[in-house]
Amino acid sequence: MASAQWGSQPPAFEIVVPAHNEAGRLPGGLAALCRKAATLPLPTAIVVVDSASTDGTGDVVRRWPRQPVPVRLLRCERPGKGVAVRAGLLATRAPLAGFCDADMATELSALDVAISLLTAGHPMVIGSRALDESVVQARSSAVRRVGAAVFRAMARQIVPDATDTQCGFKFFSGPLVRAAAEPLVTAGFAFDIELIARCQRLGATLTEIPVRWRDVAGSTFSVQRHSAAVFRDVATLWLRTHAEAEPEPEAACEPIGQVPLPAAASPT
Repeated sequence: MASAQWGSQPPAFEIVVPAHNEAGRLPGGLAALCRKAATLPLPTAIVVVDSASTDGTGDVVRRWPRQPVPVRLLRCERPGKGVAVRAGLLATRAPLAGFCDADMATELSALDVAISLLTAGHPMVIGSRALDESVVQARSSAVRRVGAAVFRAMARQIVPDATDTQCGFKFFSGPLVRAAAEPLVTAGFAFDIELIARCQRLGATLTEIPVRWRDVAGSTFSVQRHSAAVFRDVATLWLRTHAEAEPEPEAACEPIGQVPLPAAASPT
């Protein structure tokens, strides 16, 4: 049964989409996600988090039709992908929740696999471009490839069983990911490592799935502007993990434009 047929039933699956200055790419990506969500076997809703955008990203979502798949908007004045994803995850109420990137670089057929595994009891399902079965179409410079290799080596010191922490396709048991997101403090692109580590600390096992992934032009990540901060964040995470520190979380961003979704029933 497709989610378009669920009517007003509360969602059992919520998808968070962080978006920073994505007015150009978001309409195509959101349209593709809505089409896919309408075919899923669980009632599904989408939460777009406008991450301190200075373009018309929020307007794209405000004008978006609420049928057949509910789409709502949150606004974060504080920048950072980690901040945006944390806010979106904490705004969910469904039994299953997670996030994907606004460019939909990961082919959305992976959602079927993720839901199947989650409903079978796997609490944390993430896409990995490093698996042999994955198909990756990437355009990257030698500098970016070297930086990525160094980053992966550092990430393995924190989450050794994750082959690809940075693929923007991660889904979870809702209660698990909300508990893990509450104390999340990494604001930038390295937040995924902290989120995985916190889920594991809560007892969750990691399940990686192969994906079809393509490099989409227009990414907000810049090697020149963001690399230093990313490596600093990973080093900080390593120190915090080994010290077993638990810093206080910052407040989540407030939802705007719609009444928060009601609590969802468990999927059957």
